[in-house]
Amino acid sequence: MESISIFEIIKVGIGPSSSHTMGPWRAALFFLDHLRKNNQLHKVTEICTSLFGSLAKTGKGHGTDIAVILGLSNEDFKTIDTDKIGEKIEGIKSQGSISISAKHSIYFNYERHILFDYSKSLEYHPNGMRFEATLKDGSLISQEYFSVGGGFVVKQNTGHVATNPITSKYPCHSQKDLLDNCKRLNLSISELVMLNETAWQTKAETRKQALYIWEEIKNCIFRGVNKSGILPGGLKVRRRAYDLNKKFLQDQNFDKVADWIKAIKNGPKDFDTVNKWISVFALAVNEENASFGRIITAPTNGASGVIPAVMMYAHCFTPNFGEDEIVKFILTAGEIGTLYKKGATISAAMGGCQAEIGVSSSMAAGALTEALGGTKEQVCQAAEIAMEHHLGMTCDPIGGLVQIPCIERNSMGAIKAITASNMALDSDASAARLNLDNIIRVMWETALDMKSKYKETSEGGLAKISVNIPEC
Repeated sequence: MESISIFEIIKVGIGPSSSHTMGPWRAALFFLDHLRKNNQLHKVTEICTSLFGSLAKTGKGHGTDIAVILGLSNEDFKTIDTDKIGEKIEGIKSQGSISISAKHSIYFNYERHILFDYSKSLEYHPNGMRFEATLKDGSLISQEYFSVGGGFVVKQNTGHVATNPITSKYPCHSQKDLLDNCKRLNLSISELVMLNETAWQTKAETRKQALYIWEEIKNCIFRGVNKSGILPGGLKVRRRAYDLNKKFLQDQNFDKVADWIKAIKNGPKDFDTVNKWISVFALAVNEENASFGRIITAPTNGASGVIPAVMMYAHCFTPNFGEDEIVKFILTAGEIGTLYKKGATISAAMGGCQAEIGVSSSMAAGALTEALGGTKEQVCQAAEIAMEHHLGMTCDPIGGLVQIPCIERNSMGAIKAITASNMALDSDASAARLNLDNIIRVMWETALDMKSKYKETSEGGLAKISVNIPEC
């Protein structure tokens, strides 16, 4: 089984969805690269994209059409100015053309070239799409891709698009592998992960990347608490992190994230206050995500607020949570995420919201336990507890938007992660009757049993409720 770097699980992304935005965006870029490698890109006259299954049913709410257009325009979601996305899309639509390379533009008509097939789902995965390029001689070049969660893309039934698979020195595909390797090498979980990451980069580079992720997390939360107004999409959902932040800081304004964090640290630390700040941190991230903002995908966009909220909680309200603990947290969280990716799914279209909020809460619980000095057995126990209480959670976004109930679920996932960590830290892990391998298997079995209408199709659950004046 192929090893997965933790930085494929925790990475810079763009809202509102890793599977419905980032995945299709990457697929469009892969298709252009396919044409380029076959010396066909300059021969293309038009490209038609067909979206199937969940990508069709909730694609407009998730910005899948926008993502495809930007991908075919050779834009990078890691660097694009997110404030200019709307302007860019309107320009392409009005001009009727897309620049698929620096020297070649093709005809584009939104209604003709972005097709939502609501009645069909491709085999292999619900998030299927087909790109079809017409060449100057009239011939057609077609490729199918699947967005399988967390921004990962698979080409047809052949496996990951990425080439040159890497196997780490001490591969871990289960809790058993993880604990066995830790015991054999006398390492903590984060130390083992750091060692395995050397398959991709040096330890110094891994540490630098982890701290970069932390900086992006802080900046994302800070952007979120400093923006007010209504989220896009038509549900008229109002941003709440802005008002709550001002209320808790008594209308103080801060230009720098460091000063803002200092004010929180110097404020009250009673249970109610801490609990409310955790929600603010999570809401801030997911309100950014809902508005095409830049976030940290961990392991998905719909669940991108859980790990930031738990990390910011630890940074502000627990002692001695410095750079070393931050690195331990991110390494451990990423490794737990890889176990779910390989043993079950991180795609809501395959597993419901247990595959997003549940997995992120499990990642955060284990990571917090590691950072706070828990044993490797307690780390796994915390991760198991957190997922145990997300089993069966449906993915039922109203209007196909990552807003109701998605935003609030991140706050709840963060609270559960902290609670799970506290329980594990105060427990004898050797007395646990369940382990992480058990829970990952059961989560996957639950996903297979779950009806499709509860898997990111907006056809069941809360998505069936008519919302006129939402307050989420």
